[in-house]
Formats: sequence, structure tokens, C-alpha cells
Amino acid sequence: MVSTRTGEVMDYESAPGVPSDTGLPRYQPATGGPAVAVRGLWKKFGDKEAVAGIDLEIAAGSLAGLVGPNGAGKTTSLSMMTGLLRPDGGQVLVNGLDVWADPPAAKAIMGVVPAEVRLFERLSGEELLEYSGRLRGLPAAEARSRAAQLLNVLDLTEDANRLVADYSTGMRKKAALGCALIHNPSMLFLDEPLEGVDPVSADVIRRLLTRFVASGSTVLFSSHVMELVEQVCDHVSIIDKGKIVVSGTTDQVRGGKTLQRAFIDLVGPRAHDEEVLSWLGSSSS
Repeated sequence: MVSTRTGEVMDYESAPGVPSDTGLPRYQPATGGPAVAVRGLWKKFGDKEAVAGIDLEIAAGSLAGLVGPNGAGKTTSLSMMTGLLRPDGGQVLVNGLDVWADPPAAKAIMGVVPAEVRLFERLSGEELLEYSGRLRGLPAAEARSRAAQLLNVLDLTEDANRLVADYSTGMRKKAALGCALIHNPSMLFLDEPLEGVDPVSADVIRRLLTRFVASGSTVLFSSHVMELVEQVCDHVSIIDKGKIVVSGTTDQVRGGKTLQRAFIDLVGPRAHDEEVLSWLGSSSS
């Protein structure tokens, strides 16, 4: 069970560099309820059981990590939680809203950055964020104002008028994050948000996520980079072979070890006997 984050909660809109309030209400979950509640989530592709009936709760105000080896079911799980992939069984509640019983209502309170970011490449960065804001129901002036502020915080102002097609991988990730945040969601889902991102851009994203969560909002992101999760997450869940192996605070999951060591101990070694590669490194005759 994931517990709520302790400490003073400040207003997200009052944080420096964050878009100001528009008077549009943000959906608030019932007091004490989890931001995300997953019950018996299950998905099968052919004969492969990708997600094997997982149960998971993420408390409101958490910066939570979902980690696992390649092919463990991270992306499949997040895709089902965000309404991108229909599950074969189970239920997903986001702030008390059933994602698959009422997709429009649930998606309205989410921000999502999938692993494979697909953006409108013939728009400039500024146009992309403004368009995302308008799609989310913001008035034109507010969408423009929020886009400018997010571009500044994400260090994209100098490239605001460049086409997204010319953006680097890191710039695309930051632009996608801006699109996910522009409507001020209460729940943010990120799938490998720093994969292929340079250290400077990664630091910008980490600081923005920390600020976002400090407001009382919630983030769940997947990663296989243990150092990143250990640095920024207050809660961690480890998934392996489609099942949640352990879930709790970062310190609980670590158990006095590094998160990477705890992860390896839990999911087990993956490499085959190195002796079968005895030829590797030998000079050819």
C-alpha cells in the first residue's frame, strides 16, 4: 500500500514559473482516496500474458515510480491505466473515476506522455502547446499565456518558433511534457520520460516534476533507470513478468540497499552463463 506524502502542500499555481489559475476547477478525489487504484488489471497478447492481474494503489501527492526489466509489462500497464489500451480484465480508477467506464471524464484530469512520443511535427513548439491547450478547453488567450510560461520553464523559448520536426529527442520530450501539463491535470502519467534525454534536459524535467508534485498533484512514471527513480521518487513499485513484485516507499523497497541492488535481488539475474561466450574478445585467426 502506498501512503500519502507528508509535509506542507502549496498551491501549484503559486509556484514560480507555473501557469496561473484560470478559474477552471481541477477535479479533486474523495478525501483520503488514492489517486490511482488498479484492481485485477490483466492483458494478454496471443499466448503471452503481458499483465497478469495486477493490483496497485498510488496515493495522492506521490511521485511514484514503476520499474521493471524490459518486457515486464510497464508500458502495457500504463497504456491501460491511461485509456490507450483496453484491458482484458480489471478496473482502473483515477481520482475515483473509472477510466474505462467513463473515458472522457477520466482523461480530462490526466496528463500523459507515452514512451513513443508522437507530435504534430508541422507545428512550431509554441503552436503545439497552444493547440494542446485549446484541445483541453482553454480559452485562446489563456492557452497562449500558459504555452509561453511552459516553454520558458522547459527551456524551449529560443526554439519556440522552430518546427517540432526539427526538434531533438530531448526537446520533443520536453514539448510533450508541456502538452501534458498545460491543462493543469491532477494526475500525470509518464512512460520512460528521460529515455534519450541529455543530462541538462533531464535535470529540467526532474525539477519540474518535483515542483508539480509539491503542489499536491500526483505523478506515476515508468523507468528502468534505478538511479533516477531512487533520486526523485518517494514510492516505488517493481513489476516483473506482468506481476507487481513489491510496492511501497522507496526506503521500504530498498531495504537498506541501493534500489538497483534490491531490484536485481528481486527480479533475479537475466544473463546466461558467460562461459558460452568464451570466444568473445578473442582475436580472430
